[in-house]
Amino acid sequence: MKQLSDERTKLLFEKLTQFIGANVKLLIDRPDGTYCFREDHNRVYYISEKILSLASNVGPDHLMSAGTCFGKFTKSGKFRLHVTALNYLAPYAQYKIWLKPSAEQQFLYGHHVLKSGLGRITESTPKYQGVVVLSMSDLPLGLGVAAKSTTECKHTDPLTVVCYHIADIGEYIRSEDTLT
Repeated sequence: MKQLSDERTKLLFEKLTQFIGANVKLLIDRPDGTYCFREDHNRVYYISEKILSLASNVGPDHLMSAGTCFGKFTKSGKFRLHVTALNYLAPYAQYKIWLKPSAEQQFLYGHHVLKSGLGRITESTPKYQGVVVLSMSDLPLGLGVAAKSTTECKHTDPLTVVCYHIADIGEYIRSEDTLT
C-alpha cells in the first residue's frame, strides 16, 4: 500500500468535503488514534496507523487488503466513493435526506429519490451538494447528490427527482452474482 500522490489526495479530500465539509479532519485525528488514507491498485483504503505499521510486515503478495475501502480512482482519474465509506461519513454529514418507508426499497434498488418519497431534508441544502440518505429511523441507506435545493423541493412536482443515487447498501446484494 502506497501513499496517495498530492493530486490524488486533493481529489479524495474534495470528494469527502462535498459530503462532510470541514469534518474531514475528524476522520484523520480520531480519539482512538490517527488514521490515514492509502492506495492499492487504484483503490483508496482508510486505515489506522497502528494497523498500517503491522500490515507493513506482511509481503505485498500475501496482503489482500487492510482497512476500509473508501472508493477508487477511475481510469479517467476521477474519484468514486463506495458504499463502504457510508458508516464513516454518516456521523459527520452536514446535509441529509430522510426517505419515507415507501421510497426506501426503490432507493436500495439503485433508483433516484423522487419528491414523493422525500420524508425530510436538512434545511439550507444547496443544489448538487453531497448528502447522506437515511431512513426515517436514522439508518444510513446510502449516498446521493441533491438534485434540488431545500427551497426548490418545497415547490416542486411530486414526480421530480430531488436526489441522485450514488451508492446504497443494497449494492452488496445486487453485486453478489458478479462476486462468484
